Amino acid sequence: MNRRRLLAGLVGTGVAGAGAWVATNGLGESGVAAEVETLDARGSNAGTQRIPVPGTPTVVDLFATWCGPCVEQMDALAAVHGEYADRVAFVSVTNERFGGGLTREDVVRWWADNDGDWTLGHDPDGTLHRELNATGLPYLAVIDAGRDVQWTHGGTASASLLGRQVESALGAE
Repeated sequence: MNRRRLLAGLVGTGVAGAGAWVATNGLGESGVAAEVETLDARGSNAGTQRIPVPGTPTVVDLFATWCGPCVEQMDALAAVHGEYADRVAFVSVTNERFGGGLTREDVVRWWADNDGDWTLGHDPDGTLHRELNATGLPYLAVIDAGRDVQWTHGGTASASLLGRQVESALGAE
């Protein structure tokens, strides 16, 4: 009798867990789905953010504070953000680990020094990097409102190129 109760409890727990997963991630949906910690910085509040932002086209910028081209990329991101911020979510994410000389405050200072003004994320496990198959830094992705990656780019991209990709994702809605 105790075995039956145990088995029934395990099955019930499994069904409930599967239901929660489907409610969070959908059933049979494709596309990127990750969650990152967000830092308290200009344009960003401490907490968490689902990537892509649910129901919204999302520009994802993967960067590191030690990356020279990542600094260059910030100008194009700021220009495109200025044009599309009312219709598109922007999230810049680093997977650098805090400790060993790098602090949360260092990343926030880098963000301010490079004129970041949108969501700043931290993903030390590199989940988002793996989801996007990022091969280097900086790495950009434009994801449509349906969670489908419309475009990825390794290295720096001009504001005009990034803007065209954002327009394309908006057209895919």
